[in-house]
Amino acid sequence: MYVMPFSRMNSLLDAIGGTDKDFYDGEDKYTACRTDILEVGDSFVMESELPGFKKSEIAIDLDGTTLTIKAVHGEQEQTEGRYIRRERSRRAYQRSFDISGIDTEKISAKYTDGILILTLPKKKAEVPASRKLDIL
Repeated sequence: MYVMPFSRMNSLLDAIGGTDKDFYDGEDKYTACRTDILEVGDSFVMESELPGFKKSEIAIDLDGTTLTIKAVHGEQEQTEGRYIRRERSRRAYQRSFDISGIDTEKISAKYTDGILILTLPKKKAEVPASRKLDIL
């Protein structure tokens, strides 16, 4: 037995008459965005590729200890003509990350040249307070 990448598996399914939507039960709406995570001092810097998106098409949601990045293209208005060939992707991206060790109040984000950059400060280690115990 060997592991086959999903993209190759989808191609095989297409070749035998199935589709990736059959295989995934129709849940193939989102693709995971490629993301690099770099540790810099007391923070992590996360860079996610979201090419061709406007800031207004990107959402960053925090739910407890989960951070989710979602990018969906708005519908492009077409007033004239019809496409003869369409090669540009209209993909949607979504990816979730565990941020249990992150100070969620201090997360910052910026989007430049198709790259979403999140700075995720680490939580400060809590040091127990010093005290003396009375002996009974």
